[in-house]
Amino acid sequence: MRFEEQLLMDLKAEMAAQNERRRKIGRRLIAGASVAGLAAAAAVALPLLTGSEPAAYAVSKNTDGTIKVQVKEFRDADRLQRDLKKLGVTADVTYLKPAYMCESDRGRLVGGKYDTPEEWRKSVHYKVARPATKGFVIDPGQAKAGQTVVLEYAEPEGGGPGSQLRALVVEGPVKPCVQVKNPFWNDLKGSGG
Repeated sequence: MRFEEQLLMDLKAEMAAQNERRRKIGRRLIAGASVAGLAAAAAVALPLLTGSEPAAYAVSKNTDGTIKVQVKEFRDADRLQRDLKKLGVTADVTYLKPAYMCESDRGRLVGGKYDTPEEWRKSVHYKVARPATKGFVIDPGQAKAGQTVVLEYAEPEGGGPGSQLRALVVEGPVKPCVQVKNPFWNDLKGSGG
């Protein structure tokens, strides 16, 4: 076999090998694109089929026994109540529109009424929950059996800072929230978490 013939055969073998590698790479790319397409379709279809959507809030238990609630969207208050119940807190959660509050008579307050700010700051209501960044922290040890932690959380205007939290501890039944305009909203705006 002459040198030219050998060179031609080597060249043909190399071209055949390159073509085979291209076909394998092409098949891998098509397979990879198919898998990626299926994954994307599943990511879109799964929430549609199951009816699930991203969580409106996150709940976590702190090492000191308190419970942090981070609110991402002002929805699913009933579900949040159920999740808090699993952590040992009987709660009534109401999300309020900006500049609104619940009418004050929601039930029998633990300890009765408080006439001064000093009395309020010493009360269980003041200690049961406090605002935190984009949510609040609950101290479940402040409420006893048969008591409900009533959380009224007002959405900030325009989604910015300034949400407001009012927490109460009620003995016995809790009356539904009747939303009314908050006459103190402008004074309170910006002081929340």
